[in-house]
Amino acid sequence: MTSYHAVAIIEVMVRDNNRKQEIAEKALELFSIYGYEATSLSMIAEAVGIRKASLFNHYSGKQAILDEIIKTIVSDLNERSAFTGADWNDEEYTSRFHGMGAGEASAMVISHVKLITGDLNISRGRRVLMIEQFRDRDMAALLTKQNYTDVMKFFTGMMEFLIRDGVLEARDPEIMAAQFALPVTGWISLIDRDPERIGEVEDLIQRHVKAFFESYSK
Repeated sequence: MTSYHAVAIIEVMVRDNNRKQEIAEKALELFSIYGYEATSLSMIAEAVGIRKASLFNHYSGKQAILDEIIKTIVSDLNERSAFTGADWNDEEYTSRFHGMGAGEASAMVISHVKLITGDLNISRGRRVLMIEQFRDRDMAALLTKQNYTDVMKFFTGMMEFLIRDGVLEARDPEIMAAQFALPVTGWISLIDRDPERIGEVEDLIQRHVKAFFESYSK
């Protein structure tokens, strides 16, 4: 194979990969607005600027597009989330959290809130899960894992650590985690509906976390 042919093949592969990514991005945008069922392949093709038949050069169908979108977003979120790799029983992991105060805890929560509401693809992906949870059991299970199970696991472990560390009083860690984390989910929903209120939510989180530490501090 000549170098010319090799370059040409690489250019085609890059172009195809870019087109495949563009299809996924446009489909995600449409899914997040209209839902999976109401979004047709024709709508996706029109948004990309290609013929409907050309979609099949990249995906086997609409479900394959959705599967790829969810897989990519979950992978991205797992790479960037503070929850990933958290082990509150591991001294190496917890070493940077000894003596954690309200300021550090607030910053951690706000950083996560900004990630899941401020990143356009992650935000749209979360919206798709919320829409599709009533149609697809797998989507419902994934949403429960992300919005509740993982959140409660992370913050219950954090409460247990802060109790062991002598920062907080020894109470029921799971209830403490619920009191700490679940109000934030309501504020996240507020940002989803009205992104301009992020500053207000940051202030609420800081006040909430400060009051929480004041209530449970030893």
